[in-house]
Amino acid sequence: MSVTAPSRPPAPAAPQDSDAHGRRWRGPGWGFLAKLGVMALVNAFGVMAILSALRAESWVIFSVAVVLLVVADLVYFTKRALPLKYLLPGLVFLLVFQVFIFGYTAYIAFTNYGTGHAGSQEQAVEAALIQGERRVEGSPTYPLAVVENAGVLGFAVVGDGGVVQVGSADEPLADAPQAVVGDGGAPAEVPGWTVVSRAALISDQALQDEVVNLRVPVSDDPNDGSIRTRDGSSGAVYQSTLVWDAGAQSITDTSTGAVYTADDRGSFVSADGQRLPTGWYVNVGFDNFARLFADPVLAQTLLTVTVWTFAFAILSVVLPFALGLVLALIYNDARLKGRRFLRTLYILPYAFPAFMSALLFRGMFNAEFGVINDLFFFGANINWLGDPWLARGAVVWVNLWLTYPYYFLVCTGALQALPADTLEAASLDGAGRTRQLRSIILPLVLVATAPLLISSFAFSFNNFTVIYMFNNGGPAIPGAPYALGSTDILISAIYDISGVSGGAADYGLASALSIIVFAVVGLISAIAFRQTRKLEEFM
Repeated sequence: MSVTAPSRPPAPAAPQDSDAHGRRWRGPGWGFLAKLGVMALVNAFGVMAILSALRAESWVIFSVAVVLLVVADLVYFTKRALPLKYLLPGLVFLLVFQVFIFGYTAYIAFTNYGTGHAGSQEQAVEAALIQGERRVEGSPTYPLAVVENAGVLGFAVVGDGGVVQVGSADEPLADAPQAVVGDGGAPAEVPGWTVVSRAALISDQALQDEVVNLRVPVSDDPNDGSIRTRDGSSGAVYQSTLVWDAGAQSITDTSTGAVYTADDRGSFVSADGQRLPTGWYVNVGFDNFARLFADPVLAQTLLTVTVWTFAFAILSVVLPFALGLVLALIYNDARLKGRRFLRTLYILPYAFPAFMSALLFRGMFNAEFGVINDLFFFGANINWLGDPWLARGAVVWVNLWLTYPYYFLVCTGALQALPADTLEAASLDGAGRTRQLRSIILPLVLVATAPLLISSFAFSFNNFTVIYMFNNGGPAIPGAPYALGSTDILISAIYDISGVSGGAADYGLASALSIIVFAVVGLISAIAFRQTRKLEEFM
């Protein structure tokens, strides 16, 4: 007789909020929601950057932004790219703030980008025509209203036959058939635009200046002129005495008959060599690099600046290191009372902002009322900031005062890390303090501090703050271009050439000089690090 096994009771059905294994589903966690919120912001800014690049027709930035946004979404919404979740932010910052900036600087170095060559040829033509604008003789005065749309100002004018036209600086006049003309004859309502009231126009000086400088093209052809106003209530047609011929790539001055033809250097040049002040930027190859060596005035000035830069960088490392090491040796002696308090006093200059210290020393070295002359030179009228060599000595002193506490701290740490048994063995062998310092302490300290000394040299080579805040690179070198001075180092010379401080800007030349400085500092650092490794092997 067969026996039938009892059947098991059916398993209870899993709740609707549980999986097949009975694990309760609790929904997305706070971590996922936080990641979702962060990625939503990243995508919002990414799409905004993509649209801005697309509008500006910056195809390189557009492509890079699209790639970075897609990569970010793939990395943070998949489970297989765990290492990249941590590496991607650093890689993006490296790409944007290092690789891109260096690449863009290199690109500018091969162009004539600067004052007078800061835009495209289309923008240069528009600027030239604007500079030659005159009111058309016999041009009627049109009733006009100032209008605004999303922060963009424009003009609405009542033309021939009472037809209202509206436009902005970027959009030429176009008919506005549903516009309403007010009792005064000027447009009162313009669809899609807000009419700026006379009261708002009168009370806002900045708005008045913007309106007076506003030019609304009459048509797509720049030779047809533009509408301008002087009072905000009436306008007239202004045309340039210059006429642009796109086919011949030339601008003709109708008042003189001169013809300016576009050349391959981004300028409009006449037959007698005259140039229009506004040009456009083009690729000029290695011209900027060649100018650094071929232009005799510029080359001589930059040679002076380069020699001083090396001297300043070397002195800014050697002198503070020597002073810091001496102080560290003194205050590392356990027999010295109150050395902790004294160490604190010595590092105070390091805690004070460098730019403020430079400004204070600038006043102290003043020839007329500075305390340096009054207290230390019996009131003598020593022109510290006006004499080239005195100014250089003063800036070296200021930098010494600012940087020796750093080396004091570094050398103190290196001395405290020295092996006591080595010094004790040397003492037992009869080595005096001088021999120990020369043969043991100093070599070991140099091994520990050599990388810091190399990085300090690179920092001093580009120490813009002290030079600029102390005396702005002065005094001026006679006959030097770009207002270069006797205490200017290469980085401040680049700043002057770039025109940021005022005057004509030559970004192409400044970028070329930046590339050379980068190469020089990189080469010196590589050689110095190699020598450091040899020193470590020797020790």
